[in-house]
Amino acid sequence: MSVDQDIQPARSWRIADWAARYFPGLLVCATVAVAAQFLSDHHGAPAMLMALLLGIALQFLGEQGKCVAGIDYAAKKVLRLGVALLGVRISVDLLVGLGPRVIALLVLAMAGTMLFGLVAARLLGRGWRLAILTGGSVAICGASAAIAIAAVLPKGPHSERNLLFTVLAVTVLSTIAMIAYPVAVQILALDDRAAGIFLGGTIHDVAQVVGAGFSVSDRVGETATLVKLIRVAMLAPIVLVLSLAVSRMGGDETQAGRRPPLIPGFVLGFLVLAALNSFGLVPKPVATAAADASRWALLLGIAAVGLKSALKSILEVGRQAVILIVAETLFLAAVILIGLHVLA
Repeated sequence: MSVDQDIQPARSWRIADWAARYFPGLLVCATVAVAAQFLSDHHGAPAMLMALLLGIALQFLGEQGKCVAGIDYAAKKVLRLGVALLGVRISVDLLVGLGPRVIALLVLAMAGTMLFGLVAARLLGRGWRLAILTGGSVAICGASAAIAIAAVLPKGPHSERNLLFTVLAVTVLSTIAMIAYPVAVQILALDDRAAGIFLGGTIHDVAQVVGAGFSVSDRVGETATLVKLIRVAMLAPIVLVLSLAVSRMGGDETQAGRRPPLIPGFVLGFLVLAALNSFGLVPKPVATAAADASRWALLLGIAAVGLKSALKSILEVGRQAVILIVAETLFLAAVILIGLHVLA
């Protein structure tokens, strides 16, 4: 028997073993994701929120049995794949299109929000992990940022609970902002460009930014989407800095005595795809397919996070955490408004 003939059965066995281990849980996550997308398409509810709530309702499947391994796999590997694929939506042209002053305002607002979160968390008696997780999700891009930041933060006894709370909170706040902020920009009499910068610079999730922007006008919607994608582009650099900081901690902050990688694989993937897209090396059909795959991967991952967490654990997070993330949201909106006044 040839070497190739020996390798083929072994490879088939490994694939079959992987499928037997992970397929039941992945199928459950996929079912929840499809149901969430159906509710979003037909009733206008945020797909991420629906996936999270449906997952929580089926949480017993993630406690024991054949589905556990697949749910864990989706909550880690599939989620990170979704974040990495976000890179195809980023290019240097986005940065050039907005201009240096607006980009500087966004960077200042994001950095200020994360620092504000650290200070506010200390005053409220909450830990720095929760502060970085909530501050980063508010400052950058909502649930996607929460997922990416949670992946590089050192694990604590409440890591999964904090991630679940943050994803739920930023999604709810984004939905409220999608309704309230368009009214606010009209009351404040902001022009189309300023309104787009405000909506794109303050609302947490991309889908809600699009909904809010185009509810005002096409120009506002286009500007808001562009500004939001600039915030998404900042995800990789911020996560990279956090990863380097965690790596330097070492000691008991790492798992199993090992330091985390200096550049997490999903961050590297994000940067590579963004670079390829900037040089025009990603064909449009491929970019569209990758963006769709990213959305579905994130949806599966969020469903898995819900399946792994009990509703009771969210309630245990405390009102200080709610105050913290609401305060961070209001702080970001205030900084962007002040910045627009200065730039006017």
